[in-house]
Amino acid sequence: MNQAEMEAFVRQDREDLLAVLEMRFGVISAAIRDEIGGISSLNDLQRLILAACNAADWSIFAEELEAGRGTFKLTGERFNPAGNSTAKGASL
Repeated sequence: MNQAEMEAFVRQDREDLLAVLEMRFGVISAAIRDEIGGISSLNDLQRLILAACNAADWSIFAEELEAGRGTFKLTGERFNPAGNSTAKGASL
C-alpha cells in the first residue's frame, strides 16, 4: 500500500469512528474530535472503532481512547452494547 492509499484509509477510519461515536453517544466534543484527528495508526483507529461499537457506555470508550497504542482488551460486559440502554446522550 502506498502513502496516499494509507492516508486515505486513515482518513476514512477517522470519519467512521466519529460517525459511530455520534450514533451511539450523541454530539462529540471538539477536544475528542481533535484527539481522534491526531491518530495516524490504522490499527489504533480500527481498535477504537470496535470499542465504539461495543462499549457499554461513553466512559468505557473514553478509557480505550486514553489507553493509547497497542492495547486491545475488548472483553467482558464492559463491551456489551446491549448492557446499557442509556448510552445515547451520555455525558461527553
